[in-house]
Amino acid sequence: MSQVTGTVVLAVGGGALVAAGVTLLLERSMVRLVVGLLMLGNGVNLLLLTGGGPAGGAPILTDGLYKVSRIRAMNDPLPQVMILTAIVIALASAAFLLSIAYRAARLSGDDEVRDDVEDRRVSGGDDELRARIREQRREFRHWSRARRREIRRARAELRAQIRAERERRAVADPAETDDTDDTGGADSPGGPGGTSGTGGAGR
Repeated sequence: MSQVTGTVVLAVGGGALVAAGVTLLLERSMVRLVVGLLMLGNGVNLLLLTGGGPAGGAPILTDGLYKVSRIRAMNDPLPQVMILTAIVIALASAAFLLSIAYRAARLSGDDEVRDDVEDRRVSGGDDELRARIREQRREFRHWSRARRREIRRARAELRAQIRAERERRAVADPAETDDTDDTGGADSPGGPGGTSGTGGAGR
């Protein structure tokens, strides 16, 4: 009965320490943050200790190694090892946070954690900046659509010019060939003019 009572007391104490630590972590004072962190860590350690077995049990076997009753009464040593590691980590974290609190108190006169204006402006959302970005995106879309229409219009005009040039060449080439043949026949020696001239010279 005493072991169960001790286990319940450890569980209740761990829960109370965790609740108090979370409450202090919500404060803006660096000292309260450090105290809340320590209380939260100690509460978690107590909860881990309750998970290792009933209160009062030893984590090792001193005698009667092969007795079943002794083995059942032994507590798990793993939670206690984890608690020792957590204590060291909590002390190191507390020392680091206390040094930060001391430095902040020397610079600003208190240990209050102030709001970061730049972070609030970036994460909180500057309405004017967002409206400007939306307007720029809208203008860029209009400009890109206009450019696409101009490019399509230029392509259509270029295709029309190429088509008209091909049709003009297709129509104009036979006429140019006929003119060339007529001119060549008049100037050639074998033509009518050349023959008559030769014949006249022969006479």
